[in-house]
Amino acid sequence: MKKAAIMILALFTLLNSASCGLIGQDKIVSEKNPDFVFDDEISSVSNEDNEDIKETANEDTVTPTTPTVPTPKDSIDYPIVDISTLSNEKIVNWMPGRNKEHKVPILSSKFKNILDKYEGYFTGDTENKVIYLTFDEGYENGYTGEILDILKQKGVTAAFFVTLPYIKKNPELVKRMVDEGHIVGNHSETHPSMPDVSDEKVLSEIKNTADYFKEITGKDMPGFFRPPMGEWSERTLYLTNSLGYKTILWSMAHKDWDTNNQPGKAATLDFVNTYYHNGAILLLHAVSKSNTEALGEIIQNLQNNGYRFAPLDELKK
Repeated sequence: MKKAAIMILALFTLLNSASCGLIGQDKIVSEKNPDFVFDDEISSVSNEDNEDIKETANEDTVTPTTPTVPTPKDSIDYPIVDISTLSNEKIVNWMPGRNKEHKVPILSSKFKNILDKYEGYFTGDTENKVIYLTFDEGYENGYTGEILDILKQKGVTAAFFVTLPYIKKNPELVKRMVDEGHIVGNHSETHPSMPDVSDEKVLSEIKNTADYFKEITGKDMPGFFRPPMGEWSERTLYLTNSLGYKTILWSMAHKDWDTNNQPGKAATLDFVNTYYHNGAILLLHAVSKSNTEALGEIIQNLQNNGYRFAPLDELKK
């Protein structure tokens, strides 16, 4: 216990002195991936992955409402554990098995137990016709304003997971998300693969993003975190949860992130119509032209099938 307490004290000392470097990390061979990779199975490996984040500015207008959401903590008051005892086995290629029968994907007990322990979610309320609509925002590609217009027209709220550079380049869009009742979640500062960085770096990636969000909005960032590329380990889930964050993965996603190779509106509609299910957390990338063109019909089709779009703050264990 004494050893664990010393570790935690050292961790906070490093954070308070604004140290964000990697400490004692093994050097690992890496491959560059998009936000996630489609494979038949979720896999666990150790490799290093760091995606470049493009940045362009955009502007939009503002209209009022506010979600009620949990807020993260400034410091860890989690039960002290020896972090070195937690597995850092890296989970990659996150894509639970989809099916065309609209059944809820089933996770192995290994993954389910870890997610349950540290408030990780890939689905929500699976007993009812509920969908959780989420967007990842690493950079602005000119579509977010239109996405917000469609959501407002349809009376639907969503969650937008933003990086720190996105907030800095697009403060008016971020303020509009907040003012129109959307949840703005944390997607890290520099978009690293979390299992590949130190404990201190995991915490600073989250905290620096939350601090800047509060600086420009005057509000605490809601306590929802989406790990870059969907890559996580037991260690990183523990650290994320220790700051008061729920980790939000997904049960539905498609290859929409490549702006030079878009699936098209018809393929996007077909994907959603084929794989929707109760409690689905749907991941879309806001850089996608196809997603933007299909969004209104996606919402209408799901509502016609009796589905309600729910905010993430309805998630419960």
